[in-house]
Amino acid sequence: MDTARDLFIVGTGVFGDRPVERGELSLALAGAELVDLLGVRAASLEGERVAPGPPLSLGDRMLDQAVSALNRTEPYETVEDWLWRRGKGLAAAYADVLDAEGRLTGGRRPWFPRRRRTAGTAGSTGTADTEARRRAADRWESREPVLAALAEALGIQGGGGEQADEEFLDEAVVTVLAAVGDAVTELTAVRQRREIENAAFDNIWRAPG
Repeated sequence: MDTARDLFIVGTGVFGDRPVERGELSLALAGAELVDLLGVRAASLEGERVAPGPPLSLGDRMLDQAVSALNRTEPYETVEDWLWRRGKGLAAAYADVLDAEGRLTGGRRPWFPRRRRTAGTAGSTGTADTEARRRAADRWESREPVLAALAEALGIQGGGGEQADEEFLDEAVVTVLAAVGDAVTELTAVRQRREIENAAFDNIWRAPG
């Protein structure tokens, strides 16, 4: 039920890895939410489409928002569509909620650097040694398959770089994890292409006439 919160903590670099880009983390957070909704039967998959379950109240502000965000009109949206729609701005939303709940220390700060940096730089969240951090650390150090697979999709390796063991995961969960990996890859490729195009434009602009 806390997969997205745990992933946010892992993804912002507090366990020694580098923080990831905001957009990629937002996509993975949307995937983490969907995995938890599947776990409590607030949603199910019909092929690659997200079928809503009963409108449950889960006692978690962000997950309750996720339940409310489910498309309840047929044909239901695909997992990919869910990731892009629900994921918009989701990393910033989790930062605000965790800060408001006292799960993070310090004042508001630029949570994500424009470029990836090593942990401990301005990109780190400065997360306190709270119960939330300890729970995330336990899942991370034990290489819990869902959290580990989502982190790997973001390029984060832990515990010596072992691969996440997805052998015993539900088929629907594996479908979500695969969609997260594809979406993150797509977004990263788009960003890199834009950076190359911008660099080429800058070179042309600065070239002597």
